Amino acid sequence: MGDGWWGVGEKPLAEDKEIHPFQIETSDEEIKDLYIRIDQTRFTPPLEDSQFHYGFNSIHLRKVVSYWRNQFDWKKQVKLLNKYPHFKTKIEGLDVHFIHVRPSGLPEGHSAKPLLMVHGWPGSFFEFYKILPLLTESRDGLVFEVICPSIPGYGFSEAPHKTGFDSIAAARIFYKLMQRLGFKEFYMQGGDWGGLITTNIAQMRPENVKGLHLNIFPETKHNLRMIVSLLLGAYVPFLVGFTREDVKRIFPFFEKNVYDMLRESGYMHIQATKPDTAGCGLNDSPVGLAAYILEKFSTWTDKQFRDLEDGGLERKFSLDDLLTNVMIYWVTGSIVSSMRFYKENLNKRPDAKIGVRVPTGLAAFPNELLHAPLVWAQQRYKNVISYSYMLRGGHFAAFEEPELLAEDIRQFVKKVEK
Repeated sequence: MGDGWWGVGEKPLAEDKEIHPFQIETSDEEIKDLYIRIDQTRFTPPLEDSQFHYGFNSIHLRKVVSYWRNQFDWKKQVKLLNKYPHFKTKIEGLDVHFIHVRPSGLPEGHSAKPLLMVHGWPGSFFEFYKILPLLTESRDGLVFEVICPSIPGYGFSEAPHKTGFDSIAAARIFYKLMQRLGFKEFYMQGGDWGGLITTNIAQMRPENVKGLHLNIFPETKHNLRMIVSLLLGAYVPFLVGFTREDVKRIFPFFEKNVYDMLRESGYMHIQATKPDTAGCGLNDSPVGLAAYILEKFSTWTDKQFRDLEDGGLERKFSLDDLLTNVMIYWVTGSIVSSMRFYKENLNKRPDAKIGVRVPTGLAAFPNELLHAPLVWAQQRYKNVISYSYMLRGGHFAAFEEPELLAEDIRQFVKKVEK
């Protein structure tokens, strides 16, 4: 696993390992500054009939910003955020923020299963607020004790002060967090960067991981077996291990896996090369930040939403929920440090060649950016005991479809426990 130091200056001889309660706070000055910046926004008129194909349509953006300025109640949302217990603890020189939700009223003779849940970009720990009650309430004798940390550089977790902080470093920090909380064995769940971070923990410490559940699962790089399956899969899917659902989700290949990814991955190239330059405007303009983040909650939820002037944003989410996530980035000034995570991770990845052998559950949501059939996923995840074609939902699974995801996690853990 190695070790690291991401704090300011040299590593001290001893580090404070205490866990301190933390509470999110706001002030009238913070809100006043936000309003001043919103009021000074310069909007650019959209092209006629452009919908969301050019990015966030500014006609609808005006409506979202008007709601943000005149109706959204940040103080009320801060109370909602503080609904669950928040904590901070120093690990490798960084103040790591997390929420720790324990079940109440456990039936006699039952214990909670520890579950580490990790978010991605441009999300936050708030993505899990709707799924937490579904996991921390006992059903069929199964109940979870959930730990949701913020990735360093995201939200209320301190940003690294040195270059090189990648998913492996984040995985090591979250493993240390679980050990500090007293969990020798635990389950994990992740999507987006959270899927990679939890995968790295399973690679480094398989003896501590009872099970790994993912709603996005990065397969290995393209090899001969994958190329053959692409050549034959649309015609004789059974010969290459594809199901009919796989064929439906993968083909036509170039449209769904190349052209769509080119349309949706421009942000990645920017953030993986010059995040500090691109982030300047986002950290200074709340409306620019909202447009940049919320556009992902449109097209990553359903690519068809590009055809709508409102981006389909409120078909799965409320404006209060969406703007609360934006505010977490705004009040912490963390958009630039969150974007840097791409630059640190898109270098040579030694972990990509290492198989994952812990019990694994995979939930394949139909509107995820890329679909990985079971036969592809098994090249990296060697012990898949649950693979589910989810009925609906996209990239932000816990935020979009908390009931579906919670049920899939439960069914997976039941199989592991048996």
